[in-house]
Amino acid sequence: MPSLRKSLLLGILIPILLFVAVDTFSLYRQALAAVNTAYDRTLLASAKAIGELLDIEGHGAQARLRAQVPYSALEAFEADNRSRMSYRVSDARGNWVDGEQDLEVWTGKIPQQGPYAALVDFYDATFRGDAVRVAVLLQPVASGRERTMAMVQVAETLQLRHTLARQILVDTLQRQLILITVITGVVLLVVDRATRPVRRLSNDLEQRSEDDLTPLPAAELPLEIQPMAVATNHVMHKLQHLLDHQKRFVRDAAHQLRTPLAVLKVQVQSALRGDVSAQQGLEEIESTVDRATQLANQMLSLAKVEQVRQQQDFDAMDWAEPVRTIALDLSALIAEKNLDFELATEPCNVLAHEWMLREMARNLIHNAIRQTPDGGRLHIHLHAADGQAQLTIADSGPGISEALRMRLFQPFAAGSGHSGSGLGLTITREMVLALGGSIALTNRMEHGACTGLDACVRLPLHPAHPN
Repeated sequence: MPSLRKSLLLGILIPILLFVAVDTFSLYRQALAAVNTAYDRTLLASAKAIGELLDIEGHGAQARLRAQVPYSALEAFEADNRSRMSYRVSDARGNWVDGEQDLEVWTGKIPQQGPYAALVDFYDATFRGDAVRVAVLLQPVASGRERTMAMVQVAETLQLRHTLARQILVDTLQRQLILITVITGVVLLVVDRATRPVRRLSNDLEQRSEDDLTPLPAAELPLEIQPMAVATNHVMHKLQHLLDHQKRFVRDAAHQLRTPLAVLKVQVQSALRGDVSAQQGLEEIESTVDRATQLANQMLSLAKVEQVRQQQDFDAMDWAEPVRTIALDLSALIAEKNLDFELATEPCNVLAHEWMLREMARNLIHNAIRQTPDGGRLHIHLHAADGQAQLTIADSGPGISEALRMRLFQPFAAGSGHSGSGLGLTITREMVLALGGSIALTNRMEHGACTGLDACVRLPLHPAHPN
């Protein structure tokens, strides 16, 4: 992949070089055309000067064209010794009258709309082995009562024209070379200054430590680079959040698993010493293992929530189905406590992950069962209202205090129950936030007394949800 500096240089210099090349060729052609026009005018002047020296000798059938052209008549039109001029005078029938007999007679046609107010034509030919430019002038000649038409041909070698054309080309190339040099220097300077912030940003990133995810100074960068810096800062923020979550997870896991493992070790040592019976020791070990397993599973669930949040692998699904499935899975616990159970759901399409919906329902319903006394009331209601799907789980437990409400969603902040790791509500809250919803725990008051707790979760309805 070419560098940005190289791409800019090539993208700017190549079109400029192409333009300069085309412009040089065009200037050369224009200059050459101007040279030919100037020298053709000289040839025409030479032909006219010779035409003025013609007359008619004799009368009637004896009349013939006569030319008395001294060589000095052409000297005034010869630029220098690098060009040589020759002429030929012919009558109307093409018969030679004066000048060079071996100069080929013109057989062309006079242009209908020539550049000069004269019967003149210009053409290229070869004379005595040299390339020449020839001007042909049809000159009327009158003497007394006699009239005739003379053809005057003036040829000039092209050495001077070629020399002048080459000089023009060299001068043009020199000026264009100077122009290209100046343009290249300016482009190099501009590109270097334009890419300097990118190089500085690259150097800053290379010198950062591997755990430095501080935002880039986007406001100090050029406008064209700011969107890239903003996107990079967004990615860094997500990486920092993920890194902080992983650090917190490792720290909490190490702290929370240390306690059940220590208790388990004490229980094993106590059973080995015979301090308790084998049956009691196994029961205590089983209880400790169950709590450690629950803790490990919940911590893995908490880690999975972050993974699903990053992947954003959400689909439109009916929230009622996982709620009914979890209620059926926990029906044994409901029957064991002989609860007055009621389940009312309606279709509610939300954009979510099925595992998240199931875990939310499991944590909230399981907490409600645990907090509800035997024979108590537990109602679950799911309905759609105001563009949101609302799940309400109403138990008849003791509710929560204001002090506990402030920290209930924090990790390992267990409620009033004696069991649990304190991660269930934390996991539920993280899932709800990942799905763009909200969760609230509200004491249900009647006649000034708390009759239970309402756990209410609201998630945005999917746009495809029927009205």
